[in-house]
Amino acid sequence: MATINVTDDSFKADVLDSDKPVLVDFWADWCGPCKMIGPSLEEISDELSDQITIAKMDIVENTGIPTEMGVQSIPLMVLFKNGKPVSQKLGAAPKNQLKGWIESEL
Repeated sequence: MATINVTDDSFKADVLDSDKPVLVDFWADWCGPCKMIGPSLEEISDELSDQITIAKMDIVENTGIPTEMGVQSIPLMVLFKNGKPVSQKLGAAPKNQLKGWIESEL
């Protein structure tokens, strides 16, 4: 299962009400590091699809949730479990580091 796109309107249903953990990648089209980690997150999404949902939120098109959460810098990945943010990682990292971090939090 590939990553899903989340909006301000779908955030509650897709992330907070999800029955499995959700990693939200806050990103923007103008952000180089965001584009660098995109393919890695797609691969991780496929590899861990039974354990986690990986969602992407464009902070330019959706300003409500990122503002509420105090997103200052991107890429910012926030892991939600049972509707609560439990861990976050700021900045780009190699795929093996991203996957290791995600697996250590599951």
